[in-house]
Amino acid sequence: STEAAIAGIIDGMRWLDLEHDEGPYFQTQRFDRYRQVAHELLAAGKAYQCWCTKEELEAMRADQEARGLKPRYNGYWRDRVEAPPAGVTPVIRFKNPLHGEVVVDDRVRGRVIFDNAELDDLIIWRSDDSPTYNFCVVVDDADMRITDVIRGDDHLNNTPRQINIYEALGQAVPRFAHLPMILGPDGAKLSKRHGAVNVLGYREDGYLPNALLNYLVRLGWSYGDQEIFSRAEMIALFSADDVNHSASRFDVEKLRWLNQHYLKTMDPAEIAPELRWHLQQQGLDPDRGPAAEDLIVGLRERVHTLKEMAERARVWIDPLTQYDDAAVAKHLTAAARAPLQAAHEALAAATEWSAVSVHEALAAAATTLGVGLGKVAQPLRVAITGTQVSPSIDHTVYLAGKAEALKRIDAALAKLPA
Repeated sequence: STEAAIAGIIDGMRWLDLEHDEGPYFQTQRFDRYRQVAHELLAAGKAYQCWCTKEELEAMRADQEARGLKPRYNGYWRDRVEAPPAGVTPVIRFKNPLHGEVVVDDRVRGRVIFDNAELDDLIIWRSDDSPTYNFCVVVDDADMRITDVIRGDDHLNNTPRQINIYEALGQAVPRFAHLPMILGPDGAKLSKRHGAVNVLGYREDGYLPNALLNYLVRLGWSYGDQEIFSRAEMIALFSADDVNHSASRFDVEKLRWLNQHYLKTMDPAEIAPELRWHLQQQGLDPDRGPAAEDLIVGLRERVHTLKEMAERARVWIDPLTQYDDAAVAKHLTAAARAPLQAAHEALAAATEWSAVSVHEALAAAATTLGVGLGKVAQPLRVAITGTQVSPSIDHTVYLAGKAEALKRIDAALAKLPA
């Protein structure tokens, strides 16, 4: 892996507030250990050197295919003692048992049985002086005293080979749990064309860590009808033994629903750092406009992601320079002068500034005019945001700040026809 790939994994875990206990470890730094174990297997007669050339292996495969047999190494050098050919660098092969079965009591798939007669002698050390994956992971897990191996079910067929190596080394075999693959909405394997496929990609798309964790823990696992889980509940209730062995489809709409739930129910102070990050991604200065907590309270009923929230927050952070033509034509008419002036006077007289005090001021203005609050709110919304769409009028005005709200009302009044 590259440094960037490693950093991406660790940064993603930290964003999810999942700290790793140790590592990361690099197999390239453990070649001496792998070489030691490979030679121990050789010395114990549990592995052997194979001197077959590439051409001989290709001929062996062609002959087997011509006879309708499964292509596999035929064990030619397994028990031979003749002198090796000159000019050939051997590989080391593991002596897989010739008879019997390998029983995998998988925590997800149940009991899976493999016939040793179907497994050939696996290469554990290549001719280029490097070890192979199935060998390295066994040595690593044995050295690190791994008790549970949890991985994708595309690794299930590697498991019998690995178990035989564990047993040859005299090591305890860990428990295995092979999780089903995650599919896209179309039933194909999840890939980049379905959207984000790494953890930080979901951060960029505006999801909260708690929402993503909650969604992932429910993907292929359930606890009755419960949909929302705290971290403490995830830890207490989740078990790989209860994971469905069928592949799950990644449902973006459900993730969006969960994310909105967390936006609505979490303490805004907990969400604020994430929103500030998204504002910066949008090129906005989070210190120029309203507090992030106030933006969250004002907008969380109307968005599903923090990315959407940051986009909508722009109107309260940047100067208002653009107005929607349709909104202006409909609401900034001569009839809007009295409501806007009344709103200006009432807001200017407010002795405190909050969504509640804004509501009280606007309600008083409407009463003075003898009209419903909507008659004041409609032109005022356009004056503050330049559009007809925004949160409640109380929050729309409050988020602008008192001085900016009055300034924008003045600008709207200047646009009105005589």
